[in-house]
Amino acid sequence: MTEPLGPDSLMWRYFGDWRGLLLALWAGSMQNMHPQLGAGVEEHSEFFDERWERLYRSLYPIGGVVYDGPRAAETAKLVRGFHNGIKGVDVRGRPYHALNPETFFWAHATFLVMPILINDRLGKPLTEEQKAQVYAEGVQWYRLYGMSMRPVPPDWPSFQRYWDHMCRDVLEVNKATLDVRDLSRIGRPPLMRWLPEPAWRWVRPPTARLMHWLTTGCYDPPIREKLGLRWTRRDELLLTVVGRVFAAVWSLVPFKLRFHPRARAAWHRAEGRLPADAPLVETPPRNYPPPDKRDDPKHYFPGPRHLTG
Repeated sequence: MTEPLGPDSLMWRYFGDWRGLLLALWAGSMQNMHPQLGAGVEEHSEFFDERWERLYRSLYPIGGVVYDGPRAAETAKLVRGFHNGIKGVDVRGRPYHALNPETFFWAHATFLVMPILINDRLGKPLTEEQKAQVYAEGVQWYRLYGMSMRPVPPDWPSFQRYWDHMCRDVLEVNKATLDVRDLSRIGRPPLMRWLPEPAWRWVRPPTARLMHWLTTGCYDPPIREKLGLRWTRRDELLLTVVGRVFAAVWSLVPFKLRFHPRARAAWHRAEGRLPADAPLVETPPRNYPPPDKRDDPKHYFPGPRHLTG
């Protein structure tokens, strides 16, 4: 039986970090560029109808596979179950299934890269030894899903070759990728609900440009080329400076406040500030799926499935 990750892991230290939200556009677009994953999103996902709610509630079960300790395997089973019915044939006649091992691992690969990318761009870059540790922990995390390990590279150098191959030879620009990158109509983020809607319409364009710029800086060069994006030496220098300033400011934030609630509760359990069997933190009602979607097994909904209000 696979051991869950614990507080001694780098994954615990970085995956539930709020800085990860700044990589949401990167992660979503990188995932959707996979042909099978993109097809599943195009035909089965309501992500674009409730972008912020879907993003915020997804953090709870996905992060739970990292942080739930002895209950992580059960959380992993729940997450895997969301994908059972996502299958079909794409517009080019290619069959797809979200539980295809290569497809499922690609989505996971983008998550396990995030702690490395967070530190490379918005923190103190990890050493190669630490990156290898993050990868090994990401594989340990992945085993909890009970998926085939066939597509999983055995070590960090092998994973780097796999990642480069995916970026160069497998990923493609599709409708799901373009849709997730389209921020022209995105609503106010939860922390800015206080901002009147007319004011958000003024703030949204520069915010979107900033997010696109950061995301472009996080892409590998082959991805920028496929998307037709320009990244200059000046951009690289500017992002390096911005990242160092951001890291310095972030270091002043109290450690526990840097984490998502599911991760923060895990730290509290590990320190004895909460009982080991304390109920897991679930997403608040403001992030629930629409009432008519709560019986859909592909949605995470922590309330009773018959609840409609």
